[in-house]
Amino acid sequence: MISYKNKSVTKQKANAFAIRIYKLHKYLCDEKKEFVIAKQILKSGTSIGANLAEAECGISTNDFLSKIYISYKECSETLYWLELIKNVELIPNEWFDSMYQDCKELIRLLSSSIQTTKNKTKDCDK
Repeated sequence: MISYKNKSVTKQKANAFAIRIYKLHKYLCDEKKEFVIAKQILKSGTSIGANLAEAECGISTNDFLSKIYISYKECSETLYWLELIKNVELIPNEWFDSMYQDCKELIRLLSSSIQTTKNKTKDCDK
């Protein structure tokens, strides 16, 4: 497994979350034979970290912020799919609770990153 010692906490958590999402996708497909919702949550849940990776290579502050916003939106979409999966009883409540909390934590971290970047940009404009 790849070491993430030099990566941000947010990126580490997004990567760990993507692994959980992948395993959930596999479970939904293999055990529940649910393919449509499984694909949707796989796309949104793994896109969070992918957009963070792109943000690191942003060519400007606006480019960086754009990718962070996309990660934030993908987190929000993932929460929706998790709620739906729980409400149609495809996963145990314990799984939902854990993954939902992890996703909410990512949203908080991304929101903080957005706010910090905006504040730094304002400071530079003065």
